[in-house]
Amino acid sequence: MTRIIAGRAGSLVLDVPDAGTRPTSDRVRESLFGALESADALRGAAVLDLYAGSGALGLEAVSRGAASADLVEKSPRAATIVQRNASRVAKAVGADAAIRVHRTSADAFLRSTRGPFDLVFLDPPYDVGETELSSTLALLVPVLSAGADVIVERAARSPEPSLPDGLVATRSKRYGDTAMWWATTAG
Repeated sequence: MTRIIAGRAGSLVLDVPDAGTRPTSDRVRESLFGALESADALRGAAVLDLYAGSGALGLEAVSRGAASADLVEKSPRAATIVQRNASRVAKAVGADAAIRVHRTSADAFLRSTRGPFDLVFLDPPYDVGETELSSTLALLVPVLSAGADVIVERAARSPEPSLPDGLVATRSKRYGDTAMWWATTAG
């Protein structure tokens, strides 16, 4: 069962697509969002959740005080579930946040948006290779705000993502089979 852990929509159960996604575990999300809250990276943030799956990461951010979340999911079935989850969270948080669901690929969205985004989650499917991920990260840089945080979630056996100019690695953490790499905008 996937749920919103804390905030205004805390304990709200989220639907999860039947196949093709791997929701971030509650334990990993708890640790991740604890770190984001201690860094004051959520309050008023413009959040982008690429490869949204169920939308759990972006919606958790909204529940905890982000001003907006853009949830990008290419799979039509998963995007329908993201929209349903987004509607539930929007009802719980009221008019305090804008939640938008985009049924498109991460790269197509990045080519058409202006941003700026303060916090970005990338949790691509396992079949997204390192070259494709690097390309997506390069497209992301122009739509980031100064000091933006970018968090890439992959299988622990995956290599560290290759960061483009404009992003600097800040830390990494492993949680069993999951690894997270953090980066921020350079300069």
